[in-house]
Amino acid sequence: MLIRPFRPEDEAQIVALWQACGLTRPWNDPHRDIARKLTEQPELFLVGEVSGQPVASAMVGFDGHRGWVYYLAVHPALQGKGYGRMLMAHAEQLLIERGCPKVNLLVRAGNRAVIDFYDKLGYAPDEVVSLGKRLIADT
Repeated sequence: MLIRPFRPEDEAQIVALWQACGLTRPWNDPHRDIARKLTEQPELFLVGEVSGQPVASAMVGFDGHRGWVYYLAVHPALQGKGYGRMLMAHAEQLLIERGCPKVNLLVRAGNRAVIDFYDKLGYAPDEVVSLGKRLIADT
């Protein structure tokens, strides 16, 4: 799998990938999420491609204190081939190069398969409560 930055022509395929992986939610417009990411650290919006086709993604960010990974996705037909591990290793290396001391990510509590995936990569639950407040409604 080749890992490269997102290109505007990837948008439809990446949104379809996120939908296939169950990552989209009605209150988050994926097209707006992409537009927002492209205004901040667009080089950290990663796409994995196989045979010239986007099959994986990760939105990575660093705020000077912590790194974050969102929208890690691998096409369901290609899961289990190591592409998710490759993408996370690449994301971690980009964060290390920026001096990032710790990376965080969010997984829905009931998503056992994804929690197990991250556990195998050395991630563990933090003793924190995630709080959120919607500032701009997408719907």
